[in-house]
Amino acid sequence: MAKFTRGMGRKAGLPPGSLLHIGDNRVEKVTISVMDYDASGVREENPKTVGELLRFKNTATVTWINIIGLHDIKIIERIGSCFDIHPLVLEDILDTNHRPKLEDYGHYLYIVLKSFVSQGGDNPEIEQISIIIGENYVITFQEQDEALFNTLRERIRSEKARIRTLGADYLAYALLDTVVDNYFDVLEALGETIEDLEDKLVIEPGRNAMQEIHNLKRRLLNFKKSLWPLREVMGTLGRGESPLVNKATLLYVRDVYDHTIRVIDTLETYRDILSGMLDMYLSGISIRMNQVMKVLTVISTVFIPLTFIVGVYGMNFKYMPELDWEWGYPAIWVVMLLISATMLALFRRRKWL
Repeated sequence: MAKFTRGMGRKAGLPPGSLLHIGDNRVEKVTISVMDYDASGVREENPKTVGELLRFKNTATVTWINIIGLHDIKIIERIGSCFDIHPLVLEDILDTNHRPKLEDYGHYLYIVLKSFVSQGGDNPEIEQISIIIGENYVITFQEQDEALFNTLRERIRSEKARIRTLGADYLAYALLDTVVDNYFDVLEALGETIEDLEDKLVIEPGRNAMQEIHNLKRRLLNFKKSLWPLREVMGTLGRGESPLVNKATLLYVRDVYDHTIRVIDTLETYRDILSGMLDMYLSGISIRMNQVMKVLTVISTVFIPLTFIVGVYGMNFKYMPELDWEWGYPAIWVVMLLISATMLALFRRRKWL
């Protein structure tokens, strides 16, 4: 759990609103991209300086400003100055360990949420995305460049796309919807991993099964920490308390809220399944141990009377009639074999073997 609080100690003693990047530097250089659009067309730019963004602040078109990379504090501070973003918001943007939340600052909304970035395996990284929703603009802050929003960009470029005729609040909805829909892809891959592990446990629990179950439960815990607060965020946004969100857009926001509930329910289901798998693993180990103990017990039980006979005739008494009998040794072997065969037949009849 150290990664959830890593770097927090560096803020001790600093005044509120002090800008300090907490997290990993996932890109070498901060990049800025702009998509400015309306029903008539789309204009895409990659400004070299923050000052070029000022002309998009009060336009009649909808502007999407995307910043990739959070480690350059000066750039984040200049963007905050251009769009009148509160220092506490800038502080939260730079803190990549922040929980999802929604804050209303009057002329803009600030949303923090988490996305899952696939690294080519079934264990995606958790990335923080911050969204500023203004009257005619949306600013997104990402830790690294990845293909999460590429589909949305293609929709904006399409001439017949409905999003081109709607406002910044609908663009914000589309961003939130894209992030939440990506959760389903991640959960589907995680579900396949859980099913494979469950099949493995049913056939034969391996030595690493306990470690795999523990890793999956920890991964689910990380996901839950990232997703559970999003339920409150979408619920608050869907109530329509901000004038920046039109009533027509609220229907779509509530749909994202429903998707969020489904994601959380799926997480809870997976957690219950993993708890059952852990019980199944422990039961399987216990059954195997009982089988081994049953075999050892049967062997010990068979040899108890044989050991008794051997012990009796191993005593050093001088006058033992069977010691001088010519057929004494073979007779003892016959008796011991008959005892063993009788006991094994009795065990089989009682289905102990």
